[in-house]
Formats: sequence, C-alpha cells, structure tokens
Amino acid sequence: MHFGLLKYLCSKHVSFLIQTAIDDVLQFLKDSLPDVPMAIAHGKKVSKNIQLAMEKFSCGEIKILVCTHIIESGIDIPNANTMIVQYAELFGLAQLYQLRGRVGRSGREGFTYLFYTDKSLLSRIAMDRLGAIEEHSDLGQGFHVAEKDMGIRGFGSMFGEQQSGDVANVGIDLFFDMLFDSLSKVDHFRLKPIPYKDVQLDINISPHLSSEYISYLENPVELLNEAAKAAEQDIWNLMQFTEDLRQQYGKEPRDMELLLKKLYVRRMAADLGISRIYPSGKMIIMKTNMNRKVFRLMEETMASETHRNSLSFTGKEIKAELLVNLPDTLLLNWLFHCLADCYAIMPALVRY
Repeated sequence: MHFGLLKYLCSKHVSFLIQTAIDDVLQFLKDSLPDVPMAIAHGKKVSKNIQLAMEKFSCGEIKILVCTHIIESGIDIPNANTMIVQYAELFGLAQLYQLRGRVGRSGREGFTYLFYTDKSLLSRIAMDRLGAIEEHSDLGQGFHVAEKDMGIRGFGSMFGEQQSGDVANVGIDLFFDMLFDSLSKVDHFRLKPIPYKDVQLDINISPHLSSEYISYLENPVELLNEAAKAAEQDIWNLMQFTEDLRQQYGKEPRDMELLLKKLYVRRMAADLGISRIYPSGKMIIMKTNMNRKVFRLMEETMASETHRNSLSFTGKEIKAELLVNLPDTLLLNWLFHCLADCYAIMPALVRY
C-alpha cells in the first residue's frame, strides 16, 4: 500500500489499521503524523497494556490503533469509523467480514479499505474471497457470507489435515447428504444437541427497547414472541426472522441487536450441546456434553485464529481465556462470534 495514502486516511479518521508488520508501519505513522496519538494491540502484548490501549482508543485519546486481527470480534468502539486492512488477500472471508463489522457501529458511517497485492499475483481463492466481501456489503449478509465461504473452502477431508473441499462439483445438498451419511457411522464424532429451554446463559444483560423504536414497530409484543419462537425452533428460523425484521424496519437499534444476540447464543449453544455459559474473571466457562474428539475437530477447523487459540477443553467444560475482562455487552458479542465460528463450520455434527 502507498504510504502517502495511508498517511492521509489515518490523519482524517478514527481508525483501525490491521497490519502484519506492525513495527514498521507504526514508526512510519509516528514520523509522518507526530501530533496524532496512536497505539498498538497484538497477541504478544501484555493483556493490561492491550486493555489500556483499547480504553484510550474507545474514549478518543488515541486516534489510530495499529493492530493484528486480534480485534476481529468482541470489540465495540462506536467512534471508530475507518478500518484499513493491508494484505487483505491473506485473511479468510469470515475474518474480513468480522473485521469490517468493527466500524460503523454508531450513527457515524463506517468505511473499510482493503488493500492487496497486484491482482496478477493473487490466487483464485483469494480473488473469490475479495469478490465475495465486495458483493455482500449490505446489512444482514452474514448468512450469505458464511454460505459463500463454505462454497469457496469446502469442508474437505474433515478428519485429516486437509481443509479444502469440492462442494461446487457435487452441489451443496448432495455434499451434505454424503457427509451426514458418513458421519452417522462414526459415534465418536457425534454431537448431541440439547433443548433450547435447557440452556442457561449467565450474563447480566436485559435490553430495554426505546419507546421510539417500540412505537415504530407494528406489534412489538407479537414481534418479540415471534423472535423467541423462532429461536426455540432452530437457527434457520431465527435467521429468517432477522432477515425479515431488517427488510421491514431496517437495521435494528443496539438494544434490539443485543436481544437478538442473546437468542442466537442460546440457540447455537443448544445445537452445540452447551448447557450453561458463565464468566469467571477473564475466562468464559461453557458446560457441554461434547467429547474431546468433537472439540478437537471443531477447534482445528475454526476460521478465526483468535477464537481457536483462546479455547481449551477440560472434562465436560470448554474454557475460553480472554486477553482482558470484557463488560457484559462485549462478552455477549464475543460469545456470539465465537459460537457462530463453531456452528458455521460444523453443520454435519449438529444433526445428531
């Protein structure tokens, strides 16, 4: 990326800069923009330093945060309206989608700039990923992005190291039928869902919809009942409800988003065999009936390195170790993205 353009973008906005060679870029920006406060965040820094940097960035003391993809989920900075991703071809489609969602989270319009090397040097898969993230730029496109990502990567040899599939050649429906048939013969890799009503989510969040939004809805009580019923049925009904809601009323306000995410977290947890989720310091504990083989298979094929590296399995618990203590709203957001990562890549196991 041209450093002059980088300097211009970073000088005009409150920006995330997603970068691999952090030290080089940070030094360039400090030399070029000496009066603009900036900081760095990556997995090798001490968690207290990361938390301090995020707090300063959130309240506006820092204008530029140079970081790795560590911020792809669980981060909510309303005043950040610009993200610059360098070498975007190195990121997965799910990662790019989650990174893009870190900006434009308030009333301010968000901008994400993806920079990549010369097109002639890109692989077909990298071109497909960048094309997909450009195509699905509207609200409520998460399901379509996940579906596209599935088609690009496939599921490949799920029980080995190779993770490239051949979905397009056989068709998605036939592919899953073949996959389900094979997995049905492997008891050790079965996942046992639990009833939705049995999932206990111990996060103290009780969203209250504003009177303005309630008056905007035709029948708010019925709408909320429909959302709860959709979540109790299955993930597809809940996704369809969300799509219909956004088509009729536009992007939901923050409190409605939190309410929906609570439903999604409980629904995904039920399908993954997770009966209780609760925080303990910087840890998130998830009690599950999952066995170690299923966990390892799920962990190895997760798209997000951040989620994958944070998880561990002990007995009947999945533990997620976070870098910092998150407030309940950000904790819910982190859970939503982490479980979505688990759920989206293991549809075959959810069936049993």
